[in-house]
Amino acid sequence: MNWQGVIPAITTPFREDLSVDHDFLARHASWMASEGCTGIVALGSLGEGATLELDEKTAILKTCVQALKVPVAAAISSLSTDGAVRLAQAAQQAGCSGLMVLPPYVYSTDWREMKTHVVAILRATDLSCMLYNNPIAYSTDFLPEQIAELAGEHENLHAVKESSGDVRRVTAIRSLLGKRLAILVGLDDAIVEGIAAGATGWIAGLCNALPRESVALFEGALRGDDVSDLYAWFLPLLRLDTLKKFVQLIKLVQQEVGMGSERVRPPRLPLSGDERDAALRLIRAALGAKP
Repeated sequence: MNWQGVIPAITTPFREDLSVDHDFLARHASWMASEGCTGIVALGSLGEGATLELDEKTAILKTCVQALKVPVAAAISSLSTDGAVRLAQAAQQAGCSGLMVLPPYVYSTDWREMKTHVVAILRATDLSCMLYNNPIAYSTDFLPEQIAELAGEHENLHAVKESSGDVRRVTAIRSLLGKRLAILVGLDDAIVEGIAAGATGWIAGLCNALPRESVALFEGALRGDDVSDLYAWFLPLLRLDTLKKFVQLIKLVQQEVGMGSERVRPPRLPLSGDERDAALRLIRAALGAKP
């Protein structure tokens, strides 16, 4: 797995009965790849992985692998370590090229327990792995020194997705590890700052609706071009990725550009009332002003 470039965290499309729409999933993944995305991550928080059963997750991975020529990575999280290990092994059997390793759902504790959980996933397969650090969502903060410890002990740990909200983490990891790990930005509205600090990849959210614009922003920033105008236009949309209802919001943007539906699985519900009206005003204003 080459953890470089723009790699969307793909949303999971649902039919009216809330079963997974595999036909659209394949089209959506292929569309993003055709616009320059270098891979796909499925089953993450944006993909509503916590609402999916193991057989559904396996089927989603198989659909993505069969539809794409670019690599597919599976987000690995579960309530239990055993469940995470079984999902990692299912991902390898489905043909995935990599794993995005998350802390367990719900339970967060000290480094000894969290390291034991992560190591079990790293050892479950020989796939290339990316550690996902998102203390905002998962209440577990993998510190740069801890990431360096894992990298020193596990050869198949190749990358880290940094979503702490502190761009200084990128430089801290780089200072400890040099180029041993690829560093990818995990918050959409920190992509330009993250690249300036040394990141070389982006696990992107709004890319589900705007892949061409996402790739243009990323590649321009990586080359050192002046992307200030494009970034200023994109930021109101990119900030949707950081809000509590980011899944509903990003799916609503997809619906507005004609590439998806706002349907989500409970406990999430589609936006409604004033909240939805305000979101649509923001989305339509931004889309109407696209450079």
